Amino acid sequence: MTDSGRAPSAAGAAVGRRIGIGLMYGLWRPRVLGAWRVPSAGPVILAVNHSHGIDGPMLMGTAPRPVHFLIKKEAFVGPLDPFLRGIGQLKVDRDTADRKAITDALGVLADGGVLGIFPEGTRGEGDFASLRAGLTYFAVRSGAPVVPVAVLGGKDRPSRLSSAVPPLRSRVDVVFGDAFEAQEGARSSAEGGGGRRAGGRRTRKALDEATVRIQERLTAHLAEARRLTGR
Repeated sequence: MTDSGRAPSAAGAAVGRRIGIGLMYGLWRPRVLGAWRVPSAGPVILAVNHSHGIDGPMLMGTAPRPVHFLIKKEAFVGPLDPFLRGIGQLKVDRDTADRKAITDALGVLADGGVLGIFPEGTRGEGDFASLRAGLTYFAVRSGAPVVPVAVLGGKDRPSRLSSAVPPLRSRVDVVFGDAFEAQEGARSSAEGGGGRRAGGRRTRKALDEATVRIQERLTAHLAEARRLTGR
């Protein structure tokens, strides 16, 4: 449940997707590759590299399904607070084990929704060089497949707006990879999507192994996305 006592709104996330489509295609030139790899139903985690200030809205506007992103609490200020909540986004305190955010995120997946995560935790090089624990925990706990996403480009020339965003009307490539399970051999409890998935083993050893597996898959996807796009 959110601070307001309501579960993240699936209808709100659908509205957020429409807003994202309008903004991202209106201000930039997204090129989307591999969107068909996102399962059409059932819980999914999008693991997105984070090098631009618009990566979240860009995914909201280019993903084939509405996305609930875990967003740092610092973004929920002033009028942005009710707006972000209204479009189904999740506030998270990155400095603590935020139980509300964990409950909300697992609730999205239990309801068969799409959870968006920046596994690096903060904007940087966007190379998946280090992962925070959240992605592995959610993937193992929910059993939801992970789809790696690479957002590339927009750094060919400086932006007049901010160094954190690509120049207006520049091309930004969004490349979706193949869905995979965090734990090798994991199986859905409801084949075909739409049902709740059985969580995997959550021992420290199992989580560490899953983290290594996830990082290998994310970095491999990023390398392939760079090869495909020439970025």
